[in-house]
Amino acid sequence: MQTPPHPTDPADLAARAATALRQRFDVESLDLALVLGSGWSAAADDLGEPIGQVELAELPGFSAPVVAGHGGQLRCVRTPNQKVAAILTGRTHFYEGRGVDAVAHGVRTMAAAGASTLVLTNGCGSLRREWGPGTPVLISDHINLTGSTPLRGATFIDLSEAYSKRLRDLARQVDPSLPEGVYVQFRGPQYETPAEVRMAGVLGGDLVGMSTTLETIAARAVGLEVLGISLATNLAAGISPEPLDHAEVIAAGKEAAPRLAALLRGLVEAL
Repeated sequence: MQTPPHPTDPADLAARAATALRQRFDVESLDLALVLGSGWSAAADDLGEPIGQVELAELPGFSAPVVAGHGGQLRCVRTPNQKVAAILTGRTHFYEGRGVDAVAHGVRTMAAAGASTLVLTNGCGSLRREWGPGTPVLISDHINLTGSTPLRGATFIDLSEAYSKRLRDLARQVDPSLPEGVYVQFRGPQYETPAEVRMAGVLGGDLVGMSTTLETIAARAVGLEVLGISLATNLAAGISPEPLDHAEVIAAGKEAAPRLAALLRGLVEAL
């Protein structure tokens, strides 16, 4: 006899959350999902015809976001192409200490609810002076410096194209000016030191932040096609002459909100 999954098994928890989501919004399945990071929440409006919304903490396995600048809802909309999209206006960060499964729970739930495409966004520090505050950048690849993974055991997945080239090309049809670069995730919550930023550059990084790579690994493991977009909210430590401040992240997001909203609207219309 097969042993039933443990109540805290990540796949089982994601399945229960997906069932609760479908029942809450009376939809058969999701088609795509978007996770909005620091500075991106204001871009959640006008992405489609509203179906409903729920506080994330009301769904199995989710917690209320703790970071200023993040929303705390899961919104469900019908896009202009009549696809059902879920929009998470917050995420769990690894530095919150809830474990890597809590970080990956959102994307696992989206896949369990039927989504095949995932758009992950974040606010980050830029190593390139030409990508100043307010610049959206496509993620072409990542470097995971958290020392962790959402995978268990001998789970070998190919990450040679963690971030879909097809989706990056599609994004550039919406906004041809979008550059692309390599995102480096540090564990946080402290900002990177100038020496750590220099190290990231030596390793091949263009952007530094505290999210996204663990979610991407989990997403690829469950078959989601991933598009990653960073918003450069500040120049990284040692490149910027000013001390880093989370208020700067929020301010950059507000200033860039019209461009981010136009980009996301174009994407959901094209997906």
